[in-house]
Amino acid sequence: MVSNKTTSTTLLWIVRIFVGLLFIFSGLIKLNDPLGFSYKLEEYFEVFHMTFLSPFAVFFSIAICTLEVFLGVLVLTGIAKKTVNVGLIVLILFFTFLTFYSAAFDVVKSCGCFGDAIPLTPWQSFGKDLILLILILYIFFNQNKINACTNNKSAKNIFIWAALLVPLAFGLYTYNTLPIIDFLPYKEGVNIPEAMKIPEGAPKDEYEIIYTLKNKNTGEEKKMNDKEYLATKIYEDPNWEFISSSDPKLIKAGYQPKIKDLNIFDSQGVSFTEEIIENPYYNLIAVAWKLDNSDLEALKKINLIALNAANNYRTRSVLLTSNSAQDAENLSKDEKLLLEVFYADAVPLKSMVRSNPGLILMKNGVVIKKWPASRLPDYEELERTYFSKN
Repeated sequence: MVSNKTTSTTLLWIVRIFVGLLFIFSGLIKLNDPLGFSYKLEEYFEVFHMTFLSPFAVFFSIAICTLEVFLGVLVLTGIAKKTVNVGLIVLILFFTFLTFYSAAFDVVKSCGCFGDAIPLTPWQSFGKDLILLILILYIFFNQNKINACTNNKSAKNIFIWAALLVPLAFGLYTYNTLPIIDFLPYKEGVNIPEAMKIPEGAPKDEYEIIYTLKNKNTGEEKKMNDKEYLATKIYEDPNWEFISSSDPKLIKAGYQPKIKDLNIFDSQGVSFTEEIIENPYYNLIAVAWKLDNSDLEALKKINLIALNAANNYRTRSVLLTSNSAQDAENLSKDEKLLLEVFYADAVPLKSMVRSNPGLILMKNGVVIKKWPASRLPDYEELERTYFSKN
């Protein structure tokens, strides 16, 4: 017969493994794309009127995600259990507050808990955090039953430093390059025009309108949705008068294309989306969503690549930004850019390539290759690998 002590120890191990692995997974999946998580932090900074912290968003992004992995590893090993358990409680309380606030006040549509790999609604995130809080409290109140995986001081130090430095190095690497695994809708190999299409016969968004009516004889007020309103034909009844109607409310989302918010236009507001993304030949798209923070040396290098590509292969090269036309024109003039400048909303530009600027090689609507500012190719590499084989 299994003793209560054995059952309790087994349950504690199961909870520790679940919590530890979830924290490690959550931290690593965001460290795979620390710039993306920093954008989410900037949204929270705006909500709480703390925009002075926005310049440090990347620092907080890497630090928080590294801490998640660090605590996840140590809760599995049982090392420094008291400090780790307190750290887990503080961190999960912080996350729980953010997800509840997002859900209750509808301010941040997605918490970014698992990056773009597993999108969660605010209420789903809040529910997940509540469960984690309960499990972490269970670990905390049973920490006297936890034994470290080793009693050797040197081995403990190795575990601690490895748990800290490995995720930190990973986050710094992906920040300076691109995500190792790209979960974004503009990843290499994606056909952008196809990703923007809604299949024929796909479910459409369903909306509801609430009508308020008043009985002229009794003074009774009645509310009904648009379906009931039309089905009952109450509007034909002279005893009822129309009072008001609500704005349409989305009650069921229809089919959502993977890319739904990309609109490229020129300084006059004329759309060039199809012309640019459906170009049947190799074309270069430089993305600098925020020109103020763009790496100018990288932009100059992209400009030189574009010049050589245009001269030798008549390759079209464009620059996409969310800045104003005046800002873009001033930069283009100051840096003597030969790139055609077009404009788009910052949200899709941030998703196109996690770099400012970044470079995308496309052909016939397909994303062939992406490069961050720190790893831009030489023109000779592009010619040898792509253009000369066209």
